[in-house]
Amino acid sequence: MTALFPALRTEQAKLALRFGDRGLSYAQLAAVAGALAHELRSRGCSRVAVWATPSMETSVAVVAALLAGVPAVPVNPKIGERELEHIVSDSAPSLVLAAPGTDLPTALAALPRQDVELTGSATQLPEEPGEEAPAVIVYTSGTTGPPKGVVLPRRAITTTLDALRDAWQWTAEDMLVHALPLFHVHGLILGMLGPLRRGGTVHHLGRFSTAALARELAAGATMMFGVPTMYHRIATEVGDDRELASALRGARLLVSGSAALPVHVHERIAAATGQRVLERYGMSETLMNTSVRADGARKPGTVGVPLRGVELRLVDDSGTPIGDWDGETVGEIQVRGPNLFTEYLNRPDATAEAFTGSWFRTGDMATRDADGYVRIVGRKATDIIKSGGYKIGAGEIENALLEHPAVAEAAVTGQPDDDLGERIVAWVVPNGEPPAEQELADHVARLLTPHKRPRVVHFLDALPRNDMGKVMKRALDA
Repeated sequence: MTALFPALRTEQAKLALRFGDRGLSYAQLAAVAGALAHELRSRGCSRVAVWATPSMETSVAVVAALLAGVPAVPVNPKIGERELEHIVSDSAPSLVLAAPGTDLPTALAALPRQDVELTGSATQLPEEPGEEAPAVIVYTSGTTGPPKGVVLPRRAITTTLDALRDAWQWTAEDMLVHALPLFHVHGLILGMLGPLRRGGTVHHLGRFSTAALARELAAGATMMFGVPTMYHRIATEVGDDRELASALRGARLLVSGSAALPVHVHERIAAATGQRVLERYGMSETLMNTSVRADGARKPGTVGVPLRGVELRLVDDSGTPIGDWDGETVGEIQVRGPNLFTEYLNRPDATAEAFTGSWFRTGDMATRDADGYVRIVGRKATDIIKSGGYKIGAGEIENALLEHPAVAEAAVTGQPDDDLGERIVAWVVPNGEPPAEQELADHVARLLTPHKRPRVVHFLDALPRNDMGKVMKRALDA
């Protein structure tokens, strides 16, 4: 038996979880999650859906399912009817776990329900299954079809969290604060299960605010996890907010993920606090692949080096590995290691297509420098623009646009062009009065090169984003 959370088996009085004014010690969490785990075992559950609100009940439900050896399927509370019907049909959960009194949508309300009560006691925790047993099934956002269920084994979770212990010097003394959703890898596996595996403490803010973040950091939190939209808000406020700047200055690690953090956000936070935000790179199918190390050089705009146990390579369009780490040559990231998922649920065709031999094809494009640092330039399908014979990453143009004082947000896509193959199109949320299109084109040409300038600029009130703050570029093109 390999225990996912050793601290639960020592019944410590130390605080494990806190949501608002509610908290559970490790001993209390072991009691309530253990009781629920035995209930799931006794009911013979094959899988359980978890109505994943940002709550104590969600955390207890997932821990209980993991203790019971029953795969958990976290469900986004804002999910649409069609996607939910697909997930329920595809994963076929035996029942749904939810907080008492929660109203569930029709597709889940039709299932047997088990309320997650923060009461009960387990005299002994169940024996946990082997490392290849399915632990969590996360549904990816569908771009060309319905979402696919990524089956993550216990092995992927433990190896990733232990590799992050090494990279981030993460210990039981750390206290993490975040406000991330609990139905994604970032918030649930890293942000909730990560501290519990270390025997540390996590405070979930519920809803993100800089005031709440500053309060928690000032009270002793040592780490923050966030997405770029959160760090953008911090960057706009920290220069004028002494309490926020002081609280951030005292943190051990500020970690950003789920999307690239613009370089100008890095610089504004560093100028006000002396802190360099640390970036890492992962996805549902692989959990974490790379990270800037806590004891390593910080290079804004990069996602660091491969984590312990992860092999990473870049390949060209023909699938040939790129041998030179020159920081310029763009290739697709392929990875292999114990952090990988087992399969797409009920989709052997998609699983086979995702691999070339033992290497997982991420679809992410990147460069790698002489020190091994990886810089993501975008998704192969949406962020690599082939214009005038050049292969151009949308990310560097977006960063250049964001350096213009009249640009608040920016996204870049490619659109078909008879002469160029694809023309570069910028989608800009202006900071006040929109600047002239030619002014932005000249700005990019001056910072980068002329062939990377936008040929078309659209001004918007806001960029379409998903729950994790990623810009939905297919929605822009549509």
